[in-house]
Amino acid sequence: MASASSGGLQDQKMEDTTWKEENESRFPKYGWKVPLDHKFPEKRDQNIRPRIGQLPALMPLFVRYLVYYMYTRARGRKPWIDCITMKHGKQMYGVPLGGIGSGTIGRGFRGEFCRYQMVPGIYEYHTVMANQFIVTIRDPKGNTLYQKVLSTYTKSKKGLSAWDWGFSGADALYCGLYPRSWTVYNIKEQGIRLICRQISSVIPHNYKDSCLPTGVFVWTVENNNNEPRDVSITFTFKNGTGGSGDKSGECWSELWESSLQSAENGVNHTTEAKGVVLHQTLRGINLRYCIAIKKKNSVGVSCCPGFDPLGTGETIWNDLKVDGQLEDREAKLAKTRRGEEVAIGVCGKCSIGAKGVGTVEIALAWDMPKIVFKSRGQTHTRRYTRWFGMEETAARELALYALHNFRYWEKEIETWQNPILNDPKGDFSIFKQFYSKFTKNGGHLNLKVDPTKSAFAPTPSTRTEYGRFAYLESHEYRMYNTYDVHFYASWALVMLWPELQKSLQYDMAYWTSSADLTLRVHLFQGDKAPRKLANAVPHDVGDPEDEPFVRINAYQIHDISYWKDLNLKFVLQVYRDHSFFQDKNYIIHMWPICRAVMDRSFAYDKDGDGLIENDGQADQTYDSWIMHGPSAYCSSLWCSNQ
Repeated sequence: MASASSGGLQDQKMEDTTWKEENESRFPKYGWKVPLDHKFPEKRDQNIRPRIGQLPALMPLFVRYLVYYMYTRARGRKPWIDCITMKHGKQMYGVPLGGIGSGTIGRGFRGEFCRYQMVPGIYEYHTVMANQFIVTIRDPKGNTLYQKVLSTYTKSKKGLSAWDWGFSGADALYCGLYPRSWTVYNIKEQGIRLICRQISSVIPHNYKDSCLPTGVFVWTVENNNNEPRDVSITFTFKNGTGGSGDKSGECWSELWESSLQSAENGVNHTTEAKGVVLHQTLRGINLRYCIAIKKKNSVGVSCCPGFDPLGTGETIWNDLKVDGQLEDREAKLAKTRRGEEVAIGVCGKCSIGAKGVGTVEIALAWDMPKIVFKSRGQTHTRRYTRWFGMEETAARELALYALHNFRYWEKEIETWQNPILNDPKGDFSIFKQFYSKFTKNGGHLNLKVDPTKSAFAPTPSTRTEYGRFAYLESHEYRMYNTYDVHFYASWALVMLWPELQKSLQYDMAYWTSSADLTLRVHLFQGDKAPRKLANAVPHDVGDPEDEPFVRINAYQIHDISYWKDLNLKFVLQVYRDHSFFQDKNYIIHMWPICRAVMDRSFAYDKDGDGLIENDGQADQTYDSWIMHGPSAYCSSLWCSNQ
């Protein structure tokens, strides 16, 4: 008995090892690879408390910050840095969805749709349980053998109790290699393996596709049985971002069907797709979600224009269980009322022969063409509207374009990454080069620039062609284009999207020359000083909770007009950029600004010894370090500028 039991356990262990090896064979060689039941050993948070000896010097700052915090919250805004209700990192995130500059939908490595950034610069950390993939497996006789949500979560407490949750995390593996990811699901008892490949259009030197708010999921279905199987992949998606505003009402959906043609080397290529568009507003801004499936002879596509994600979900679940497809109902769903939410669904059904393989290609797109910031002082237009317009049809056109072009995207991504990944020296500098996921999780904006309304006279052609580019310092430090940080991060742009670096620098040059003499209190010293002096490089270009690009220097702890490093970092970046770009117009534009900021910086050499001096306060990027006289950090930057 014991021997038989031991043999059975050994056989099971060998089988599990074989399955794991087969799973990993579906992944690229490199990437972050974990099973879906992975638990991180580290437990970290933001609760770093000062030592007792540090408190006397910090108490005035704490008091002034508390007054500032209460004043800001009383005006209905969030402070640019929130030290009272800090967000802690969740040990769940994988490769996010979408291009650069048009909003973000985060993904967890277990398949969650989470950490939304639809409202520009503002992250919402909800996990939306109604946004799921469902698999249905049927035999040749039409019997449903298996149906399950491809989520390791147990039943949602807020609805969808009729759905079968709790996919075993031990039977699935994840691999992330930005901007793509792979997830393998083993349904061993059914002899089915599913591989979901997620693709976003982040492509160096491609300024059109890289700014698109869309992503593609390619589902590969392997039938390891000796008889055919019908396998359906259903994708559901609800309105909103998981917050209380999802119940504001006025959401409606519509079915659509369309095709796109292109020619390459004299050969016409046609993509047909069918899907659902969900229309809504988010914080008063128009937003549309679109989900769609590519139509093929081998894939039947069906759609659900709406179901209640707060209900049991029984209707859509049973609909799938009957025949593995959704019942196409009315093409347009009436608007929801206040207190209601709505979700939509698309289903791709394929018949797969014994030992065969099938694919279902699904796109998700979101369309928020016009944006405003919290102060609602100006309206901005996202750059992708240059090709897709601002009509209600843009979301479906984005989804269709993604389904038509994702294979080209993958080819370009591999052309970019493979030389580094396959380098026998093992130099994986791609991850340093790209500031990797930070480029997508950085609250980015890529906005159209209207030359007739630009403060530039004339507007540099780079800004007209490639738009305005901005990104947050971090989720905790909510400021766009923090320049002391950009000094290091800018290499990613120079190497991969150099025109965005130029555009950002043109913006910074303009704001460097400008002044804002509005007085405000700085929180560390308690002194009043102008927001921005002329010929002082700004610390940042504003907070999305206010009016960025108008009220710059959201940073309010120290008076950055007297920081010793920012002017020098601007000049060094201009020199570096010119060395790479060899753009005569760029250096002609930047030269007078460089002269002006250097003239200002010469005043910091108070004793004439050829080195600038720090003023005995935190007057550089390390803003809690007090330096006296010449410092290694600022003086090395100064010497580099000579």
